Amino acid sequence: MHKDIQEILFEEKTIACRIEEIGAAITQDYADMVERGERVMLVSVLRGAAIFMADLARRIDLPIEMDYMAISSYGNGTKSSGVVRILKDLTSDIKGQHIIVVEDILDSGLTLKYLLKNLASRGPASIEVVTLLRKETLQQAKIDCKYIGFECPDQFIVGYGLDYAERYRNLPYIGILEPGVYHQADQLGDARRVD
Repeated sequence: MHKDIQEILFEEKTIACRIEEIGAAITQDYADMVERGERVMLVSVLRGAAIFMADLARRIDLPIEMDYMAISSYGNGTKSSGVVRILKDLTSDIKGQHIIVVEDILDSGLTLKYLLKNLASRGPASIEVVTLLRKETLQQAKIDCKYIGFECPDQFIVGYGLDYAERYRNLPYIGILEPGVYHQADQLGDARRVD
């Protein structure tokens, strides 16, 4: 698995330190709301953001709720198809709650833009976004992320929840996948990536 990584971008310790900083910022930003009895919920976009949200939740020193959604816009291949489907919806009613959407990576932004519009229609008190990674790409949709872990190059990134064909999620670091790994699979029609 490690041999398929072209370059490590963010080591395990670097990720942990940054998540601690984000958790402290969220704690500070939402403390008054919680003090007033308002509810705060983290919403993870499965599957990639699950590891990030688990670590982030433990760094927020406030009572918070958590829920999960699964959304797909990739289908087959390594690029977004632009077609968004909700594979698993929230189990909680978010009306009147402060929602923090937890994303693993902001790539094209098409999936996240759809998700934010969908969640806004449910009447939350507020919606903010925290993304572990934001790709440096010109075609990215305009999305205001209040909390960003790291900026990363426009490469195929895996590890720490991010996958290629459901592999590499369990890497403790974030790295660039060797292009040969996915080029060969794309040619065979075996590639798939679900956000």
